[in-house]
Amino acid sequence: MDVKIFDGLRDNVSNAELLESIVAETPTVVGITCLTAFYKETIELSQMLKETGLRVIIGGVHPTFLPQETLAESGCDYVVLGEGEIALLKLLQNNFQSDSIAGVYSIKDFEDSKPVIKKGKKIENLDDIPFPDWEQLNPNLYPKAPHGAIVKNFPVAPVITTRGCPYECTFCASPSFYDRKIRFRSPENVIQEIKYLVDQFGIREIHFEDDNLTIRRGHIDKICELIITTGIEISWACPNGIRADKVDADLISKMKESGCYYFAYGVESADQQILSNIKKQVKIETIEKSIDLASKAGISCQGFFIFGLPGETEETLNKSIHFAKRSKLARAQFLILDVLPGSELWDTLKGKFVPNWDKKSYKEPEWLPGELTDKLLMNAQSKAFREFYFKSPLRFLKLALSIKPSQIRFLIHRLLDYRIFNKTD
Repeated sequence: MDVKIFDGLRDNVSNAELLESIVAETPTVVGITCLTAFYKETIELSQMLKETGLRVIIGGVHPTFLPQETLAESGCDYVVLGEGEIALLKLLQNNFQSDSIAGVYSIKDFEDSKPVIKKGKKIENLDDIPFPDWEQLNPNLYPKAPHGAIVKNFPVAPVITTRGCPYECTFCASPSFYDRKIRFRSPENVIQEIKYLVDQFGIREIHFEDDNLTIRRGHIDKICELIITTGIEISWACPNGIRADKVDADLISKMKESGCYYFAYGVESADQQILSNIKKQVKIETIEKSIDLASKAGISCQGFFIFGLPGETEETLNKSIHFAKRSKLARAQFLILDVLPGSELWDTLKGKFVPNWDKKSYKEPEWLPGELTDKLLMNAQSKAFREFYFKSPLRFLKLALSIKPSQIRFLIHRLLDYRIFNKTD
């Protein structure tokens, strides 16, 4: 079967423009991947597609945990829950007869009584999954703004070497989506994809987007070894983050030798009680030590912080800001908590807040812990960015020197997006 891929975010087009392009292809069915941050846009696009008489399937993390709501609000024909390769293929092969296909539901399944929800069957051997259709997803055609617009070399391509996460962080939907299990591609299969990207598209940098690239020492060690021994000339990074307790000096040195120049740690908070509240399973001392190890090795290290977690106070907000400023982090990202469907927090906070699908993801709160207010939390986010980057001349200089002229407009957009130059009234 022929498949046409549209990436509206890449092309920066409206739903109306996307609809026009889709309809022009006269498709048999349209599939949409839906993250919570883009739920409203997904609903609108699905409704527009249905008005033209097209069949619509929505998959992804959001419908996996809110299937009935997604079906009802979008008017789509089916939702596919969990990993969709097997379920979607069976649905197409069965001429859209969804009976007995695990992970596929229509609105009819919810009319009489709520069904027992099952996710789609997983492909256990990830090497059996073909590479993405890189011809259609040509990395050279994407804007020069991956993960905040600061990279070492272009063009850049994303690669995932694992699926899943064995941890249970309460703010994350991954534990429920992947059932706290992790599967690995073979390092040889990963290297084969990287070589293909380098040879066919001139890729000069790889971004590993795994939840836990370094969780199995032998896995990352072998990937590094193969990059070195095969002579692939690339730089690479882990912008999605790795766990601070899953690296040491020797591993960081091996990563750097193979081309790694940047990775991020999920710090979340500098308050140990908050880390315990969210089941992070790491000590703040371990995080600080790992930041120092990265800095000593010459790796540019970023910290992810989440403001507004359970137990957050004005004091703990300032504690996290102070930790970030005095640390050896080269970069930091300060995010306001999104309460995500599928996360443990979504379940424990049920009835205590009203989901706001219109809000700016990670920039506006929808639930507030304790005595915090919207104003205080949003001002703390702006303050954190300002003080981290602009009150350290050396850190600011290093950041400025790493920015390429073609990326400046993307960086300015992000500065405005996080209200860095103004306070919330």
